[in-house]
Amino acid sequence: MKTTTPRKPSPRPPAPAAAPTPTSDREAFGRRLRTARKKYGWTLAEVAQRSGISITTISRAERGQLALSYEKFSALAHALKMDIGTMFVEGREPAQLQGPVVTRSGRGVVYRGLAFTYEFLATQAAGKQMSPILGTVHARRIEGPDDFARHEGEEWVYVLSGAVEVHFEDGRVVKLARGDSLYFDSRLGHAYITTSRQLARTIGATTSESNLMKLARQARG
Repeated sequence: MKTTTPRKPSPRPPAPAAAPTPTSDREAFGRRLRTARKKYGWTLAEVAQRSGISITTISRAERGQLALSYEKFSALAHALKMDIGTMFVEGREPAQLQGPVVTRSGRGVVYRGLAFTYEFLATQAAGKQMSPILGTVHARRIEGPDDFARHEGEEWVYVLSGAVEVHFEDGRVVKLARGDSLYFDSRLGHAYITTSRQLARTIGATTSESNLMKLARQARG
């Protein structure tokens, strides 16, 4: 009886390497910040006055020596009339939003902040009314008042994995597990911490101050 040797399956071709995630390190962000400031011909002192951020902090950020909190780069974005997400993009100037914008998986722009790693989405378009962000929460505790962020507009967050606590400066604490979401006025000081064993992953969006919010603030004033 004739026997046949079973054929070995042909080896599969190696999968193509995934494209690296664009990362905005401190030096790249500093160059972008300096370019935006010089475009207006402003000194460090002028940007400090417009943003409420100290000259020393802005100078160190421009030299890539300091990772900024969300509150600080939000204030700088407002002062420099920039979309938050596009602050982290080097190279070609992002165009104004004119049609659908796709961000492929893992292709947002990543920035490691003090308590968060942010992955900014839709950075190809400037002038957006909201900034969509994927986040990883690194903070495990509140160290002090400086941990609370405050910025114009509203904020929405949805927990993809893990669990977080959102602490507000008025003493309220909101606990969120996977699948929970929270929407709030981001002018109220707030801070996120991870409470699960693994670092929490979130997706969210921040908005600029709407006309309705401006009218309400003016009516109260």
